[in-house]
Amino acid sequence: MQIAVLGIDLGKNSCSVVGVDERGQVVLRRRLRREGVVKLGSTLPSCIMAMEACCGAHHVGRQLRSQGHDVRLMSPEYVRPYVKAQKNDDRDAEGIAEAATRPTMRFVDIKEEEQLDMQTLHRARDRLVGERTALINQLRAILLERGITVPQGRRKLEIWLDLDTDEERLSLSRRTVALIADMRAQWSEMDRRIAAFDQEFKVYARSDQPCRLLGTIPGIGPLNATALVATVGDARTFGRGRDLAAWLGLVPRQMTTGGKPKLLGITKRGNGYLRKMLIHGARAALPVLSKSATPLGEWLWALLGRAHKNKAIVALAAKLARIVWAVLQSGRPYNNNGLEPVVQA
Repeated sequence: MQIAVLGIDLGKNSCSVVGVDERGQVVLRRRLRREGVVKLGSTLPSCIMAMEACCGAHHVGRQLRSQGHDVRLMSPEYVRPYVKAQKNDDRDAEGIAEAATRPTMRFVDIKEEEQLDMQTLHRARDRLVGERTALINQLRAILLERGITVPQGRRKLEIWLDLDTDEERLSLSRRTVALIADMRAQWSEMDRRIAAFDQEFKVYARSDQPCRLLGTIPGIGPLNATALVATVGDARTFGRGRDLAAWLGLVPRQMTTGGKPKLLGITKRGNGYLRKMLIHGARAALPVLSKSATPLGEWLWALLGRAHKNKAIVALAAKLARIVWAVLQSGRPYNNNGLEPVVQA
């Protein structure tokens, strides 16, 4: 039994594996637990180990790679067309094995432990920000139900809650005042925890060379830099800057037929968190960049003259993604004097 490719359909507990030989014939079908997949890999000669890039795939991939196997991770979206007939775990594993042999297939790099740690920190911070926003919205709803409208803005609500002499506040019942005080304490604790994450990102960004390089790009701060380095990893995975922008869903969606191209809105594919952070960074950098006497500033000024501001912000985010690729690829900082790194179209 000579296995050339082993397709692995990972599950939380149970996994299906299908081994095929060099001719593509199935020579092995098995149902194993997660730890059994690694044990099976230790008994096989070096071969291609194919999996979908899902939760836990990077951990299993690193273990199989240490055994000398060629581990290939693929997006589930690209594996789906190779699953034949009715869907089940065995058919999924067989489709994964077939997809891994396609010459045009795109693979996902295995992330190291440090990269996964940084991504986990960003997810935890993003969850806290969402919970804080929900808490603030609930506070405003509680006050509005009692006829109290606080001016828009998180800081203005914070100032109003800290006042003790406001007549509207004095008209609230004791139970409501106690509830608001408890929610205000939760809000303060969330602020403290989010600030602790931000400080950790700043310390890491100062000590990591790729993060320091990305910090020279307008609109890229410690949050964006650490998230990009942790998620993108080796920039050589992408052939050009546009590939990174497309991977983040920042390029127009195409509907082309009969040789007539039609461009729609952005695709919004890929990592939604990175896309959101780049757009926020572009929104913060737009006022300064649009007034600068640089090629990027002149491009922005012309774009604002013919497009809505929000479209210009998304276009700038796509441009920043290309510059990020160029900086990581070249290992040189971004030059604010108008000489940008070479970015392929």
